[in-house]
Amino acid sequence: MDKNSLYDLLQENGIEFKIFDHEPLYTVEDSKNLRGKIEGAHSKNLFLRDQKKNFFLLSLLEDTQIDLKKIIQPLNSKKLSFAQPNYLKELMNIEPGSVSPFGLLNDTKKKINFFLDQKFLEYEYVNFHPLTNTATVQIKPKELCNFISSNHKAINFIDVTNFQKEI
Repeated sequence: MDKNSLYDLLQENGIEFKIFDHEPLYTVEDSKNLRGKIEGAHSKNLFLRDQKKNFFLLSLLEDTQIDLKKIIQPLNSKKLSFAQPNYLKELMNIEPGSVSPFGLLNDTKKKINFFLDQKFLEYEYVNFHPLTNTATVQIKPKELCNFISSNHKAINFIDVTNFQKEI
C-alpha cells in the first residue's frame, strides 16, 4: 500500500481526514520547524524489536522521552532496541522517517504489536505520516483507532508517564 491507496481506503471507510503536503520530515525537530500550523497532536513513532524478533510500534506525543529499559514491562518483552531499517522495509514497506501507524496496513502477517500513547485520545485531531514523510494526515483519534484495529489488529493503549526518561 502507498499513500494514495491509503487515502482511497480512508475514503472508502467514510473517514474524514485532511492531507498536508510538505517537504520531507525526518525528525521531530524537522516536523516542528517545517510543518506549519497543523493543529492537533503530533507524534514520535518508535519501531522496536527484542531479541526474540518480536516487533513493536510505539506512537507517542512528539516531545515524549521514553526510557527503553523501563518500557519493556508493559510491552511484555525483555531487552529492546531500535529495529533495523531492513525490517521497516520488509514489514511496513516504508523508509526511515516515514514510520507511523499507517505502516501497519502493510504488515500483512501482523507481526507488529502497536502501542498508542493514550494521551492522543485527549486531542481533537492527531497527525501521522501517510507511508511517506512528505505529507501528514490529520484524523480524529477514535477514527484512527477504529481504522487501524479493523485493518491490522487491536491497539494496545499505554500510559507512558511512568516510562519516561528523567530529565
